[in-house]
Amino acid sequence: MARTLYLKIFFGGCFLIGVAIFAIFSIYWGALWESPTRPLQGWVIDFDGDQIGTTITQGLTSAAMVQAGGAHVAWTVLPSSDFPNGPSDVAEKVLNEKTWIAITINANSSSQLQASLANPEPSYDPTKVLSVYAVEARNENAFRLLTRPTAQQELGILTSQFALQLAGDVLNLPVNITDVLANSPQTLLQPVGYQIFNLRPFDHSLASAVTFVGLIYLLVLSFFLVMIGKSARDASGLETLLTTRSLILVRLGTAFVGYFFLSLFYSLLSRAFQLPFDRFFGDAGFVIFWMLNWIGMLSLGLALESMMTILTVRFIPFFMLLWIISNVSVCFLPIDILPGIFKYGYAFPFYNVSRAVRAIVFGTRNTLGMNFGILIAWVVLSCITLSLFQVIVSRRQQRAERQLQLQQDSSIILEDKRPSLESA
Repeated sequence: MARTLYLKIFFGGCFLIGVAIFAIFSIYWGALWESPTRPLQGWVIDFDGDQIGTTITQGLTSAAMVQAGGAHVAWTVLPSSDFPNGPSDVAEKVLNEKTWIAITINANSSSQLQASLANPEPSYDPTKVLSVYAVEARNENAFRLLTRPTAQQELGILTSQFALQLAGDVLNLPVNITDVLANSPQTLLQPVGYQIFNLRPFDHSLASAVTFVGLIYLLVLSFFLVMIGKSARDASGLETLLTTRSLILVRLGTAFVGYFFLSLFYSLLSRAFQLPFDRFFGDAGFVIFWMLNWIGMLSLGLALESMMTILTVRFIPFFMLLWIISNVSVCFLPIDILPGIFKYGYAFPFYNVSRAVRAIVFGTRNTLGMNFGILIAWVVLSCITLSLFQVIVSRRQQRAERQLQLQQDSSIILEDKRPSLESA
C-alpha cells in the first residue's frame, strides 16, 4: 500500500508538471514566437521641405523600404507644423511615449548642401542633416533589437542612394568637383548622414536586476514568506485555535509587516550596489523605490497567499509557475509588438513595477500614479479573495468536524447500549 501510494503521488505529480509545461510555458514561448507580430510606431518629420526632405520621406515610406524593414517599424509622416518648436518638440513627444522612434530632416539641410557644393565649406557636417530620437530606457530590448537597427539599416540605404544620385547630378551643375574634393570631400562622398539621440539611455547594467530578472526574485521572496507563514501557523496551531476573523487578520497583518521589511532589505541591496535613485526624484527616489517594492511584493505575495487557501500547499507551486510565466511574458519585449492576447500585461504587477522603476532610475515617462494604482488594486483584490476563500475553507472544516463529532457520538451511544442488548 505504501509503494502504491508513493508511485501514485510521484507519477501523478510528474504528469501534472508535464501538463504545466505545455499549458503554462507556452505563454512565454508564444510571446517570443514570430515576434514582432506588429511593427512599432515611428514618425518622420520634414523640417527641410526641399530635396533632401522629399527624398528621405518618400524613401522611408516607399513600398520597397516597407518590405525590407517595415516588420519592425511602421513610419508615419507628420507635418512639421505640428511641432512649432522644431526638433525639441519632437524629442519631447518621444520622451512622453507618443511614438517609439522619430526621424527629423532638419531645416535648411538642402540649402546648406547646395551652398557647400557652390563654395566648398570644410565645416560642413552631414550628420546634422538627419536626427533620430529614441528612448532606450523605455525598453532596452526594443531599442537594441528593433528601432535602432531598423533606423540604421534604412537610413544607411537611403543616404547611400542619395550620395549616388548627387554624384550624377553634380556633373550637370556648375560645380568645381576638384575644389569640393580638396576642401570639403564629405559634401560629395557622404552628403547626408544622421545622429542618434538616445534621450534616456539604459546606462546602468544593474538596472536589469530590478526591471526584469529581479522581478522574478521579488516573486520568489514573496513565495518564501507565504510558505514561512503557513509553516508558522501549522506549527503553532493557530489555524485551529483562532476564529476565522482573527485568522484572516493574522494572515493579512503578518503579510503587510513582513513584506515591509523584506522590501526594505531588497531595496537596500540595490542601493548598496549604487543603483542611482536620485537623478530625477532627488532623495525621495529611494523611498519611492522602496514603497514600489513593498506594494509590488504585496500584489504578488497576497495573490499566492489567497490561492494557497484553496489550492493548499500541494498545488500552490503550479499557480506560482503560472503567476511567474504570465508576468514575465509581458516584460521582455514591448506589448505593442506581441499578439493581442498579451495586452493583459498592462494590468499585471511585473509590467507596472518595471515601468515605475524605469521612471525612477532613468527618467522615462512618469506613470507612477497609474503604476501604484494598479498594484494597489491587486492588493485590495487579494485581500478580498483571501478573506472569502478563508471563510469558505473554515466552513468546510467546521462541517467536517461536526460530521466527525456526530459519528463519534453515535459510536459512544452504540457502545453504551451494547451491554443492555447483550443482557437482553
